[in-house]
Amino acid sequence: MRPRDPRAMASRRRRARARVNLLEVPQSGHAPDGSISSKQEAEVTLPREEVERLWSPEYLERLARTYWRFLTRISLGLLRVLYTEDSREIAVITRPFVLLRFRKPDYDYDDLGGTVTWPIDKGLLVAPAGRGKGFLRITVRRTPDEDPRAPEVVVRVSSEVANFYPLIAGWGWWSRVGRAVYRATQLRIHVIVTNAFLRSLARLDLAESTVGALRAPQEPPAGGDPLSPAAPPRSREASPDRGGR
Repeated sequence: MRPRDPRAMASRRRRARARVNLLEVPQSGHAPDGSISSKQEAEVTLPREEVERLWSPEYLERLARTYWRFLTRISLGLLRVLYTEDSREIAVITRPFVLLRFRKPDYDYDDLGGTVTWPIDKGLLVAPAGRGKGFLRITVRRTPDEDPRAPEVVVRVSSEVANFYPLIAGWGWWSRVGRAVYRATQLRIHVIVTNAFLRSLARLDLAESTVGALRAPQEPPAGGDPLSPAAPPRSREASPDRGGR
């Protein structure tokens, strides 16, 4: 293994605006019906002023977009996220090589945090029995007993896949072997990538949302026509109401 360059490590630490601590969570497992669940979680410690700046529904949506951007970057552009009015597709370069197709996201949030959930629809990685089942969910939560005088705040961020039926795991007589193959390949890659995404949050570099469904409307310029829009019309893809519908 190539030794780490201490100058590069120091540079990354200078760029970091938060500290990320990956947490131990229960191991992923198969349910009797063949579905699997997997969850990765981290504590992100950041200055209070950063939390107050980021704590809004808009930044929940931007965190979701950051996840998709990370997948594209870490795959060197091989994986693309394709947007339609009703879906999000993870494709190898382009259609028809769609690995996973999700329905449009649901948002839920309150004062302590929020979730964005993409229901799983279908795709090349999904077994026929799993079409229209399961979800991918990102959750951000603050603790209810947070000390308001503390200069730093600890936020928990998790990424969870639940009720997913991987095609590679198979069914029938093959399922016992297929599950082992899935754990050694697809699941292992998923855990590595997700943990890398959680670590990347130390930079607090959140991507702009492609859709902007939860973006706060901009104020019209002073002295301008109040009927003239200060920003392009908001998409109808999701409502800022809880539930994203």
